[in-house]
Amino acid sequence: MGRDTITDIITSIRNADMNRKGTVRIASTTITENMVKILLREGFIQNVRKHWENKKYFLVLTLQHRRNSKGRYRTLFNLKRISRPGLRIYSNYRGIPRILGGMGIVILSTSQGIMTDREARLERIGGEVLCYIW
Repeated sequence: MGRDTITDIITSIRNADMNRKGTVRIASTTITENMVKILLREGFIQNVRKHWENKKYFLVLTLQHRRNSKGRYRTLFNLKRISRPGLRIYSNYRGIPRILGGMGIVILSTSQGIMTDREARLERIGGEVLCYIW
């Protein structure tokens, strides 16, 4: 675990998906809980539960998995970190990118909390572009 919790979340989920793992355990913080709520609401993960171990809370995510596993394996979803501690990327509500013509989502950190690109456009607020998910 590094200092950038968002990158740690994205990397853990991506690695578990590539290795066909069913669950992922990540540290529980306010940012991670808000991002996981968005992933759960958008249907990228199946279930979330909070787990207490060694005086710390962890989130245990159950990933969506494919029913037919014949042929070459492809990841179920892709995640890409955009804004990072060394280079922050901000966008107003008009400049928020659309991923795959609206099929993917952009997670933003705004003044009113962490939200998706659709919610930010409806609220007409911009913020820091955290990651793309498609």
